[in-house]
Amino acid sequence: MGKKILIIDDSALMRRVISDIIKTRSEYEVAGIARDGLEGLEKITKNPEEYDAIIMDINMPKMTGLEVLEKLQKYHVKHKTIVVSTLAVEGASETIQALELGAFDFVTKPVNYAKVTGEDFKTQLLSTLDVACGFDVQKVQIKQEVKVKRFERRNAAPVRARGNKLIALACSTGGPKSLQSVIPKLPANMDAPMVLVQHMPKGFTLSLAQRLNEISKVRVSEARDGEILENGHVYIAPGGRHMEIVKEAGNYRIQLNDNPPIDALRPCANVMYDSLVHTDFDEITCVVLTGMGADGTRGITNLAARKRVYVIAQDEKSCVVYGMPKAIAESGLVDEVRPLDEIADAIIKNVGVS
Repeated sequence: MGKKILIIDDSALMRRVISDIIKTRSEYEVAGIARDGLEGLEKITKNPEEYDAIIMDINMPKMTGLEVLEKLQKYHVKHKTIVVSTLAVEGASETIQALELGAFDFVTKPVNYAKVTGEDFKTQLLSTLDVACGFDVQKVQIKQEVKVKRFERRNAAPVRARGNKLIALACSTGGPKSLQSVIPKLPANMDAPMVLVQHMPKGFTLSLAQRLNEISKVRVSEARDGEILENGHVYIAPGGRHMEIVKEAGNYRIQLNDNPPIDALRPCANVMYDSLVHTDFDEITCVVLTGMGADGTRGITNLAARKRVYVIAQDEKSCVVYGMPKAIAESGLVDEVRPLDEIADAIIKNVGVS
């Protein structure tokens, strides 16, 4: 018996396409179909143990996907829910809300029939479903495995460096919701800027930044090319672009580029960390949160060989997917392993306030 999937979508076309995609894999079976959110909620609450994962649209009649997630949260019903979202700005905002409400991840919905039935959408949907259901994670981890020298773990007590400091954070699957347990806890007078890579497509990082900025004391924005780094400010790499940090005329600036994806990732955390090798920060606090794969490990390893770094990783229990934090922990570079709700305190204990 394969993992049982419930499909909730008001579009007959999407229900058929998603069903056909799921049926291509023996690991899965379509266990239920609902034509709107209300029907979907009734199926879930009637037999909460019936489904291993849910694939759900956001904009539907009778009850939207967001309303379904709110009800599930209220009833304490936990399911791995993948939301299918459009690439429109409005869809991006709703997708961020869905992730806040407990959605596991999202898949972008193509705007035309040819792309809906194409290989890209199929691959994206199945790979996301594989992670949600625990399939293929090890395979992907091995594919992205980084052969690095194992460092001896250093003293976990933070020793604050004087002078200019930087925080560089990387996260992926589960990141948008996890960031809400970190960024809002940072004080406005944080004595360092933060640069942040969250794996997301173009169009979604702006909504993520705006939402975090609304609920945080620090300033949060989608990074702009040429922008000068300032303390107490969090800069999120735009979806679909790599972000590097360069020094020009005595200031550290953000440099964005459209170079090819690395390991299918753009932005890529390794690109960000590699660029920091050429800076002269007195200390760089590297933070790795939940995410699939090993992005960030190679870059932090290269950085640690040349610069003073302090590495904080999220613990396995609080991760949505224990991939990226596991990879950096196994490198021997991690100074602190902390549950999600202690990450912000660990950062500030190291960089301090002004």
